[in-house]
Amino acid sequence: MDSIVDSLNSAYQEFVVAAANVLESKETSGGQKTAATDAALENFKQKWELFRVTCDQAEEFVESVKQRIGSECLVDEATGLVAGKTGQTATGLPPISAVRLEQMSKAVRWLVIELQHGSGTAAGAAHSHPSTPFDSRFSEDSAQ
Repeated sequence: MDSIVDSLNSAYQEFVVAAANVLESKETSGGQKTAATDAALENFKQKWELFRVTCDQAEEFVESVKQRIGSECLVDEATGLVAGKTGQTATGLPPISAVRLEQMSKAVRWLVIELQHGSGTAAGAAHSHPSTPFDSRFSEDSAQ
């Protein structure tokens, strides 16, 4: 994370310097278009693009960390690792196994894929996929 912050800071500093160079070259040329002002503008455009790319990379990193934290919290709560009492999650529901959570997650992913492809058989298709086996211990599976 430190390297991302450092690269973002560096790109920002280079962008600010390039902006200052454009202003200085305009002032030096008396507002006229010269080779120096064109070069300063081109450098400014490059630094602006570099800064934008660096910002996008930082944003992608933040999003991936948010998703990872969210997933870890979901697993912790679902498996009872955040429980105040053994055998109960913070919501008062009994914990489920990590394997069962993964099975349900796969079923949801298949539903999303089916819905994105516009299939009208999304509900049945998710449960019929071989990667989402049913566990007969859970009543919601046997009811389907």
